[in-house]
Amino acid sequence: RDDVKLEDYLKMITYKTAVLLGASMKMGAIIAKANNEDQNKIYDFGKYLGIAFQLQDDYLDAFGDESTFGKKIGGDILENKKTYLYLKAIEFLPEEKKNQLLSLYSKNYNNNSQQKIDQSKILFKESGSVDFTINEIKKYTKSAFQILESLNISKEKKELLYEFGNSLMDRKI
Repeated sequence: RDDVKLEDYLKMITYKTAVLLGASMKMGAIIAKANNEDQNKIYDFGKYLGIAFQLQDDYLDAFGDESTFGKKIGGDILENKKTYLYLKAIEFLPEEKKNQLLSLYSKNYNNNSQQKIDQSKILFKESGSVDFTINEIKKYTKSAFQILESLNISKEKKELLYEFGNSLMDRKI
């Protein structure tokens, strides 16, 4: 689609990734017989962590290390996926640079695929969308951890959930 809006994208990653993580966390809370308030909080913890995870996945797809990421860098760019990086770049770029990025993502673009990846990444950086995305990853992770702090569970269980969250966010793959 060429008409993807940021709200559409955030809704899609919420339904695709975040809700799955949130529901998994909530099922654990239900099994552990947590109260309803904590069940809902752990769901939100997972949801925010899932959004951060997906944004990080978008970032790693463009800027990760291929040897540790486990897949070709730039795959989303080659597939013209309207990732968070792309959508924020379109929002932030001046008209001329925005048109360059739109041209790179057009169906008529037939140049070298590595050139497409490299030029798109330059525009992502120039626009500020890379820094913005990294800050959004941190923001969603912080929101998840703030919810975790409010849970009525033992310090040891919180530590396990912090370790889980940090392992997701510190990943290179």
